Amino acid sequence: MEHRRPRHRRRTIARAVGSAGVLAALALGVGMTPAMGAGKTSEKPAATGFSARESDPAKPWAPENDELPLRGRSVRAEGLTSARAAQSPLQLTMPAPTGKYSVGMVGLHLVDKSRTDPYVPGQTRELMVSLWYPATSTSGHYRAPWMPSISGAHFLASRWLSPQQVTLPKTAGHVLAPVKTSLGKLPVLLYSTGLHSDRAVGNALAQDLASRGYLVVTVDHTHDANEVQFPGNRLEVNRMPAGTHSSDTLKVRAADIKFVINALGKISNGGNPDAGHATLPSGLSKSVDTSRIGMFGFSLGGAAVDTAMQLDKRIDAGANLDGQFFGTAPSKDLDRPFMLFSSENHNRNNDKSWRTLWSHLKGYRVDIKLKGAAHLSFSDYEYLVPQWAGLLGISQTQIQQQYGTIDPNRAVKIQRVYLAAFFDQQLRNKHSSLLDGPSSTYPEISFVR
Repeated sequence: MEHRRPRHRRRTIARAVGSAGVLAALALGVGMTPAMGAGKTSEKPAATGFSARESDPAKPWAPENDELPLRGRSVRAEGLTSARAAQSPLQLTMPAPTGKYSVGMVGLHLVDKSRTDPYVPGQTRELMVSLWYPATSTSGHYRAPWMPSISGAHFLASRWLSPQQVTLPKTAGHVLAPVKTSLGKLPVLLYSTGLHSDRAVGNALAQDLASRGYLVVTVDHTHDANEVQFPGNRLEVNRMPAGTHSSDTLKVRAADIKFVINALGKISNGGNPDAGHATLPSGLSKSVDTSRIGMFGFSLGGAAVDTAMQLDKRIDAGANLDGQFFGTAPSKDLDRPFMLFSSENHNRNNDKSWRTLWSHLKGYRVDIKLKGAAHLSFSDYEYLVPQWAGLLGISQTQIQQQYGTIDPNRAVKIQRVYLAAFFDQQLRNKHSSLLDGPSSTYPEISFVR
């Protein structure tokens, strides 16, 4: 059901962003698709016998929950008033990387001339991606924002906030800092985010893996994501047609990932795949190892990992962070390593799609769950929402309903450690005892046997 805001609040949000796209998004509700706003079912049963509509409030890992922090909450008008009257905006922060290397970052605009956009007829498929990598000297290279200014304002507006109230955090990624070439070629990790969310919600994990010596590529799936900022301050918003099946969405994402891998191949051969031939970091072409590629994703992005691995055998290992699977991909054998990493109340015992995939995993496999975590704990929302909750009158009880009871710092730390352990083992041949069974250091992790 559509959640309407009082008219004066909608005007405030529109002024904060100045985008017609925001008004269209707000008319449907925070993060809602056209089909959801109209109360329509958007899924048909998948070939494996499960569908998105199998999801309900008892199954919060459903993709419609990927980008809806605290949907349906009541917001106190006095909270918004006091925030607008504040002398300075609230500065959000995010956890620093824990690896031993400084982090560099560059954003690239990629245009796939071989494909038309699946959601906007007549347009060529184009993507924005961020590359995160270990850097040498970061002096003179500014820290990248969590999200660019225009898309960031759109992001805040969809949460009833504005840049005058909240300043999004800086990341640890120093723009165009030279790559630490002394490490040799870097194993590649690709990240796909949740339905209608942004590549930025994986920043905390991406920059940490980069600080450990990986080249991490976070991908925005244009017109699926709620906001993507392109060069020239062009903003593209969610334009996914009503009734789009999740299995079709996963195929689009898999094709996006394959294209991104091809672009990385061009970089490793000394080319520049950026549509505007933007400057690349010094040493990047020497540092891309396309013979060692892993992929991880949050929720629907986690489901996309399996689909992408079926499409592209160059992906050597995959990890799904709490995502329900769709379509036929989980019913196909996969002989490469795979990690299932779930929230406390989600695993293959109550998700048929996970049971189906598990039976078809023929290589190394591991299934772990994080006590106290909820679905959105596997995104940067886990860390950011509690910081701005007071501005919107959101209670601790409401936060725990959406983000679980685990401390945000602890949730992020454990995810970082176990993802690194998995990819170190599969891409670097560094065995980790953490994956052998329960650890007294991380008692929140249990193994689903």
